[in-house]
Parts: sequence; C-alpha cells; structure tokens
Amino acid sequence: MQTNKDYGGRDVVVEALRPFGTSIFTEMSVLANAHGAINLSQGFPDFDGPEEIRAKAAEAILRGPNQYTYSPGIPEFRQAIARKMKRFYDVEIDPEKEVTFTFGATEGLCATLLGIIETGDEVILLEPTYDTYPPVATMAHARIRYVSLEGPEFELPREKLANAFGPKTKAIVINNPQNPCCKVFTREELAFIGDLCAKHDAYAIGDEVYEHLVYDDRRHVTLLSVPELKDRSFVISSTAKTFSMTGWKVGYVIAAPELSRAVRMSHQFITFCGLSGLQEAMAFAIDFPDSYYTQLLSEYTRRRDWLCDALDELGFKVYSPEGTYYLLVDITSLGFDDDVAFCRMLPEKAGVAAIPCSCFWQNRHQGRDLVRFCFCKKDETLDEGIRRLKRWIG
Repeated sequence: MQTNKDYGGRDVVVEALRPFGTSIFTEMSVLANAHGAINLSQGFPDFDGPEEIRAKAAEAILRGPNQYTYSPGIPEFRQAIARKMKRFYDVEIDPEKEVTFTFGATEGLCATLLGIIETGDEVILLEPTYDTYPPVATMAHARIRYVSLEGPEFELPREKLANAFGPKTKAIVINNPQNPCCKVFTREELAFIGDLCAKHDAYAIGDEVYEHLVYDDRRHVTLLSVPELKDRSFVISSTAKTFSMTGWKVGYVIAAPELSRAVRMSHQFITFCGLSGLQEAMAFAIDFPDSYYTQLLSEYTRRRDWLCDALDELGFKVYSPEGTYYLLVDITSLGFDDDVAFCRMLPEKAGVAAIPCSCFWQNRHQGRDLVRFCFCKKDETLDEGIRRLKRWIG
C-alpha cells in the first residue's frame, strides 16, 4: 500500500481507508505501462465508441451552454433512460422523479449509500466483490457483512445469505452481470433476495453496468422488474460499457421517488451536476436501433470465444463468462498457486497484464487460483496478447 509516508510526509489518510491502499487496477496498469505489456487487466476498451456519439457531444459543447445544469440531469437524458427501461425490460419509469444522473456508476453507488446509510447500518456484499464497494460502504460508515458465492459456478448460498440478514441490515449490493466472476443472476435468485429484503425491510442496490453483455441466450433481469424488489431497489448503471466511452463517466440511478430523493440529496453535494453536452450525446446514443445492441453483443461474443479458446489451448483452465467482458482462468493448471505474484510477474515476463482475483475477497486465501483477463480490446491487441502468452508458456 502506498501512503504519504512514502514521500517523507505524514500518513494523513483516514484510518478506515488505509487497508484498501491503491486499487489493484491502478497497480496492474502501472506495471503494464512500465513493461510495455498488453493491458488485459483494467476493463476499458482500447477503442472509442461510435463517432456519431462523439460528434453529437462536440456539437452540443460548441453550441453550449456549458454552465451548471439541473442537478438530477437534463430532461433529454432522463427521458432516454425511461424509454430504455420500457424498451428492454417493459418497466415504466417516471423520468422526472425516478432518474438521477451521476458521474458514472461509482458516484451512483456513493450517492446511494451516503444517502441511505446511518452509522452502524449493515450492508451485505457478495464475494467476489468489485473492489469499489467496500471502501465506498466504509465511507458511508456502514458495517460490511460478506457472503461468498459458492463453487466454480458461483452459486448463491441461500442459507448463508438468509443468515447474514438481520435487524441492522440496510442494504445488499448486487452486481449483475457480476464483475469479476462474470455470473448472471437469474430471476429466481433475485426473487429470493427480494423476499429477504422485504422480510428485513432492507434495500437492494443493483449495479447493472454490463446489462447488455449477457451471453448464450441468457436474459438480463433488472431489479426493477422483480415484484419483490420494485419499490425497494436502486438500479445503478452507466453508458460507459455499452458505448465504449468509459472516460465520459455518464451514469445514473433509478429508484422510486422517495428513494431517489435520498440519492439526489447526497448527489447534489458530491458533484452537483454533470456536463450537459455528454448527457445530450448519450441520450442520443441510448436510442440507437436494436441493430447496434445486437452487433455489440455479437462482437463481444466473438471476442469472448476467441480468447477462451486461445487460453484453453495454452493450458489454462478457463471459465467461460455468462456476462461482462471478462473471463476467469485457473492458474493452478499451469503450476501457479499465488494470483498476486503471478500477475505482478506477468507484465515483465510475458508482456501481458491481468488482474489477480483474490483482491475481490475479504479473505485473500480465496480466489488465489483465479486470474481475470478482459477482452474489450481490438482484434490486434488480443492477437498480440495471445501471441505473447504463447511465446512465454511455450
């Protein structure tokens, strides 16, 4: 972990955040840059999204105005989100009262937890858990209860989950599709969670940023389409993954009016508002025809199968993802048993960067055999990454 002491000063980081250190994504990207490695670690595309979206943003920025705008988001953006929810999930949304723009899904999570958590409330996180969730919950002064998904299929441990709920449970965070294990939760699993939330008067917070990357005829089920969860859910998503514009950080939270009020209350004091030109461009993009979404899924399915087959041929035990643009491999099949050491070595020795999965568990002994690769890259990038791994292993 890096602190101010490394630079000869005092460690001024608050005690609660010190255990989290520098994000593993930052560490691996720094190593990739230092060694000129192919970066299959951090989940951002090495290509930009459609030019017409960028042109729309440029036109809006040049036209202006470029001043503060309405904190919950411009009407065009919120209306586009409402149309999207009806179009893909047959869920009716009030764009005026139930949609709030946020700077990406991360700010959406932060605004939600800061808006609803009282000191000492408990938040349930499903492991492996995306590394943003624990520090954000900690900043909201929540007590975290971890529940690990089970086995190579990452099944929902229903009895353990039921036992984790209690009188202090305020919320459970559900990443669906799930990063890093690439699981897609079924409607039955979400209904089970909904029953627990109703029983304990808790909220469900859904991180659904990979909603359009669900493979093999599976269907994404938004929390708002589950009857048990409709009035006690915060659905957080982002345009970043769907339109390959991760740097724009255009996200949103959808929730019932009284729940949205809590999000908006904290959001106004975090970022207040976001660039209206980018919101306008993404409102335009969200309304793209079905052919765009079909092509997006087709391209990522092709990349997924390509990388899965290549890594399998190299001797890795590969877990084909149900969703997202990541995949997991078991490194014990190549004789390694420490994912962190493996990933710190890989950029220098093989010229490729990946993510160690033990960082997504509270107990770092879990996940030590798993490494995550991403395939949101150009064909030539994947091809070169595969070539380098083959040379290193062979």
